[in-house]
Amino acid sequence: MAPGLLWVAMQPREGLPTEEFHDWYNNEHGPTRLRLPFVTNGFRFRATDLDTKPDGKTPEEWPEWLAVYDITDMSELQSEAYLRLRTDEVKSQREKDVMSKIMVDRRLFDFVEEVKSEENFVPLENFLDAPKENEQPRLMNCVIQTIQPGQEEEFHKWYREEHMPMMSKIPGFLRIRRFKTSSIGATPSTPTQWVSLIEWAKSAAGTPDHAALNSTPWRMKAQKEYVAEKSYRQYRHYYTFGPAPRDLQPLDNAKPFVSPDGLTKVMPHNAASDAASASASAPAAAPASALAGTIQHTHAVESYITTADGVDLHFRLEGSGDQHAPLIVLSNCILADYSIWDGFLERFFARDGNKAKYRVVRYLTRGRTSNVGGAQSQPITVDTLSSDIITILDALRVKKAAAVIGVSLGGATVLNTALKFPNRTHTFIACDTNPLAPASNPKAWEERIALAKSENAVSGPNNLAAAEGEPIVGRQLADITVKRWFVPANYETSPNKERAQKITEMVANNSMVGFEAGAKALYAYDLRDSMKASDKYGAFVVGSGDGVLPKTMKEMAELMGGKTEYLVVDNAGHLPMVEQPAAFEEIVSKFLSKA
Repeated sequence: MAPGLLWVAMQPREGLPTEEFHDWYNNEHGPTRLRLPFVTNGFRFRATDLDTKPDGKTPEEWPEWLAVYDITDMSELQSEAYLRLRTDEVKSQREKDVMSKIMVDRRLFDFVEEVKSEENFVPLENFLDAPKENEQPRLMNCVIQTIQPGQEEEFHKWYREEHMPMMSKIPGFLRIRRFKTSSIGATPSTPTQWVSLIEWAKSAAGTPDHAALNSTPWRMKAQKEYVAEKSYRQYRHYYTFGPAPRDLQPLDNAKPFVSPDGLTKVMPHNAASDAASASASAPAAAPASALAGTIQHTHAVESYITTADGVDLHFRLEGSGDQHAPLIVLSNCILADYSIWDGFLERFFARDGNKAKYRVVRYLTRGRTSNVGGAQSQPITVDTLSSDIITILDALRVKKAAAVIGVSLGGATVLNTALKFPNRTHTFIACDTNPLAPASNPKAWEERIALAKSENAVSGPNNLAAAEGEPIVGRQLADITVKRWFVPANYETSPNKERAQKITEMVANNSMVGFEAGAKALYAYDLRDSMKASDKYGAFVVGSGDGVLPKTMKEMAELMGGKTEYLVVDNAGHLPMVEQPAAFEEIVSKFLSKA
């Protein structure tokens, strides 16, 4: 197994809008590569020397952009999993159109060796948050050399015995990695290039140490006698790819996009109507959006994140285009999809400042679909669901969520996440939930599962939760459940009557396999000891008409020693964000302003 590097220089040609280029690269092309298990990371760099382009060179000969991907085994670049991404059958029409307007210089290199600062080097992918404007981005020098015939041994001797040791002592040095032209895809006539990627915390150019490095007699001899050709460019880090699209910044003037499989959608707010038509043109076999009919208030991206055990967590990211904007995570109750937050978010983003300040991610909780991972051998627990939130934060490259907000099972999930991962969450809002699973829960949920199974309901077409013909929960349990969730008077009167009908359809369409597996998380959990030991600031929010939960959640707030707030949504049941979205939004926004 030979590790190596996929190196790609790019130059957009005249006529390709900048926003379209970045949206395609960051939200489509890069993530599809990072989903492959042998692609460990991917970075975009931008050249720092654009103002000093040599006379006579065209932009295509002096490309502005460079992407590098670390590959665990270069032979995987000849595998079906990778090669299919480059075929016309798999490429989206947008990818074909954009790439026809780009100069691409693609090269493969095998890893040779590295020297790094043990004290200062941190892998670039470990920095989950992008550098702020006043922070120095990582710099990278790229040196590509071909060696005179018969001089390779002398060249490497100089590089290893003098050049790299001297370089490693220069202030700001982080790492140098060396590569050579890969045997993958090479022919006997392919020239061997030696590449050095040198990472710096700050530029060393113009310093005495750097001048000394480049003026030794041995270096002078090496450049004159050993090196046949050489190129040098300096770059600054621009963007780190992740395994899912997350970049809302270029969407101000971008076009809507739907991937060929229908699972990824880019929806600029100023083109919301076009997004609907783009969605309609998606392949017929593509699953429908979980947010069909949702009014769009901000730029949005829908896609999926795959967990370590193979579960696809379908998500929607929306809000501010600022990649540093605080991120709020919304976690659903069992049997629901993330459209339960529609009414709340409509009002949240309408509040002054929130649209520009926050990003929000909501997702289909494990158990919504039949894709539940190893649920037979490893039952789903609240810990499993909390780990899913951390997986989402990692994929979206967010070091710390501004808030995690959840209801019912989602409420227990976000509370557990805040307790178990305090460094990844600033605050939490747990809604209509319990600190532990009552002893009666396994029996109660098994009876509900049996009732749902007895209906033998199956999914129709266009259901993201279940494939056509797949067993689903059905109307019997859905009717009973949703009636229990709503305050009786609201269940029968508008506008909540219509909301209840929508929620009933949502519950009925849940995968039966997913429901049975996801319900296991409610069989047994106890967060009380962790709550007592925690100093986390958060809020417990409950609908006034949600049975005994107002009393229970007041006790939960007291259990955490006064470090949390207890807040009640009047005239609401188990889903206050659905029944009373305006009141719920006011509570959340006021709390976040203090948190």
